[in-house]
Amino acid sequence: MPGSVPPPPPAAAVDGGAPSPVAVSGPAHVVRLTLLMAGSCLPILGAVLIAPVLPRMQDHFTSTPGAKALVPLALTVPALSLALLAPFAGVIVDRLGRKRLLIVATVLYAVFGTTPLWLDSLGAIIASRALVGVAEAAIMTCCTTLIGDYYSGRQRAKYLALQAVCTSASATAFFVVGGAVGAAGWRVPFWIYAVSLVIAPLMAAALPSPAARASTHVARASTHVARASTHVARASTHVARASTHVARAATHKAPAVAMTGSPFPWRRLAGICTLTFFGAMVFYTVPVEMAYLLDDLGVEDPGTIGPATAIASAATVAGAVIFVRLKRAPEPMLPVVFAVCAAGFGVMFLAGSAPLLVVGAVVNCLGTGMLLPALLTSAMSRLAFEDRGRGTGLWTSAFFGGAFVCPLVLLGLESAVGSLAGAVGTLGLAAALVAAGLSAARRHADAVVPEPLPEQAA
Repeated sequence: MPGSVPPPPPAAAVDGGAPSPVAVSGPAHVVRLTLLMAGSCLPILGAVLIAPVLPRMQDHFTSTPGAKALVPLALTVPALSLALLAPFAGVIVDRLGRKRLLIVATVLYAVFGTTPLWLDSLGAIIASRALVGVAEAAIMTCCTTLIGDYYSGRQRAKYLALQAVCTSASATAFFVVGGAVGAAGWRVPFWIYAVSLVIAPLMAAALPSPAARASTHVARASTHVARASTHVARASTHVARASTHVARAATHKAPAVAMTGSPFPWRRLAGICTLTFFGAMVFYTVPVEMAYLLDDLGVEDPGTIGPATAIASAATVAGAVIFVRLKRAPEPMLPVVFAVCAAGFGVMFLAGSAPLLVVGAVVNCLGTGMLLPALLTSAMSRLAFEDRGRGTGLWTSAFFGGAFVCPLVLLGLESAVGSLAGAVGTLGLAAALVAAGLSAARRHADAVVPEPLPEQAA
């Protein structure tokens, strides 16, 4: 699997000379960036907010058959919906526009997110959580795509990394908030989903439409193109005649190469999406399983579990900041990042007390903080504008697909090795093997010249 990831050029090189299509300073820029970051945090809220109350939720539904497996799914089933629908959301984004879909999805997020407040069936709660994932698929794809639309080159890499910083920081805050309000009851955290009703109208007022802005320039340019096309059409008659002879000769010397248009870069994305799927399992292990690991060590109070998990999650923010400060291409960093994650899992496996467990989680989260922006920046560097929505959707699908299977994989490993800590240790071993494989792949690829990216091609 690691060897299938092609080495991209430095992210900063992408679009290096292209100006950003929107202003990158001033109040409008600050508001626009704030809204995109806030929207990007909504799926993270859905992923971690109720994590501290999962043990209490499981106690409430203890009489429900299969509750041990179903309750963790209430946390992660939005990721399944997001994984299944993100590619389609990407297609819709490319065809119908980013802004309209983002606003509608943000409103629906509040509607579906607060539904468990009035439901008494665990199955119905999981179904409502799946609908939250539908909204999250559109929100995450739109926000990430708009960052790619609004900014270019180093600015794009900077704001994609900032997106990772903000989502990681929000995860830390949501752990604390979820634990604090969860002390009043496991249903109380679901009220917080209503915050998106405040964000949606601000997005409608402040976010420009890239498609509308681009069409204005295209309309102006088309006048000049139409005038020039008359002369081009005349000349093309002679060119067409000559090209017939050239084409005949070329068929005997080399295979034909398409010179117009470029297909979607499936091959460029396949490796990074596969790696992202596994990376998401590494990323979500601490958010999903920390409460259960602490519970196994005798820590049962959500008011304590939330802050303890938040301490670990704060390291994710530090890791994302480190990624931004290093200003390096993501591909060479991935082996080291996975190795750090593996080391953290190793400490968690060996931990016999809550403080040592938190130390291991901090080490792991330091690695995952660098992992997410590295994977995302690597994926975005492979996409031209016309492919960005679909490509972002595929990457998002891979990431949240891994997030969904994370508790299921750990549950299976727990049954195989006998304990949740042992399951975490096994996943750490897998992360170490991935790190070694990536390192070997990089050594073999050092002499290979990477293909030009779509945005670098003439």
